[in-house]
Order: sequence, then C-alpha cells, then structure tokens
Amino acid sequence: MQDENSKKVYDLIEQFKKERLKQGLSQEKLALKAKIHRTSVGHIEAHQMSPTLLMCLKIAGALQIDLKDLL
Repeated sequence: MQDENSKKVYDLIEQFKKERLKQGLSQEKLALKAKIHRTSVGHIEAHQMSPTLLMCLKIAGALQIDLKDLL
C-alpha cells in the first residue's frame, strides 16, 4: 500500500512539473502564483519533500488545472 501511494505522489508531482514547464513558468513564478514558499516547489519537484493536500490544491489552482483530473 505504501509503495502504491508513493507512486501516486511521485506521478502527481511529475504531472505538476510537466504542466509548469508546458505553461513556461519558472519554479519561482509558480510559487508566487500558488502562494507557497519558492523553495517548496523545487523541493517537491526534486522529490525531497512530499506536498500536503493544501499545497497540491494551491499548485493545481495556480496551474489552472483540476486536481481530481490528475489523480
């Protein structure tokens, strides 16, 4: 179960990164739009930090995508 959940989180982070790059946003610009600390985006994308549900919602909102479509 843990491995399955870890894979889902990994995939979600990769989808966020892919969408950020598609939109031409830097990590810093995404952080500003999402109203999260700028280093958090880098740590999340490097898989050094797992995002909270609130962070996921903020990132999805900043990217103008629906989080449920990514799950």
